[in-house]
Amino acid sequence: MVTKVVDVCAVLSTENVQKIRAAFADINPVHRQTHRQLSFLGHPARGLPLANLYLRTDKGIIDILSSILGVGDFQRLKKNAVMIPMFGREYPVISIEDLIAAKEAVGRPKDIVAATELRCIVEKLKSADGG
Repeated sequence: MVTKVVDVCAVLSTENVQKIRAAFADINPVHRQTHRQLSFLGHPARGLPLANLYLRTDKGIIDILSSILGVGDFQRLKKNAVMIPMFGREYPVISIEDLIAAKEAVGRPKDIVAATELRCIVEKLKSADGG
């Protein structure tokens, strides 16, 4: 299923938020959960605790979450992550099992459909591997 949002799980420490701001500086990140177009580069003030970021950028929408419903925080997610090669590097991506758990925990009709399809994919992969 194709979505128009990129979801990322991260530890939103003060240091990491500053790194995210620096990385996004040239793509004009603004908070999409506010009525005013507040730039993420200046809001919230440095050092304020953050749980989640919902941003619109020149490149699209990105949600940066400190935890994933039904799965847990960054450290828990990282434990089961699968390394995927992209752009000459390897990146940790949510495992299919954790993605199913997250979709089921959210519980929206479209997420239940996605979880069902993901379970079918898991079964097909097991059959193809002989297991």
